[in-house]
Amino acid sequence: MITLLNQTSKFLRIALSRGKVLRLGPRKEGQVSSNDAGLDSIKRLVDDGSIKIMGAGAQAGSSAAANPALRTNVQGHHTRVGGGRRGDR
Repeated sequence: MITLLNQTSKFLRIALSRGKVLRLGPRKEGQVSSNDAGLDSIKRLVDDGSIKIMGAGAQAGSSAAANPALRTNVQGHHTRVGGGRRGDR
């Protein structure tokens, strides 16, 4: 898998093989297969500077593990499942 990053402030619609389409929002990333990375539609956008190829691999370009602000807090307080503290106790 190849990770692509949309570097524009516009939505991009990238044509892939077998009639598939990748829709990328502004400053968002998406993954395509290694076979699709060599398509003319992707090469053209890379040459224009509209998209950037982040890397290859199953978790390429994923910054969730590296950036602690993006990780969910799994320690400490947990969300309440039950109701409030009203009524008979």
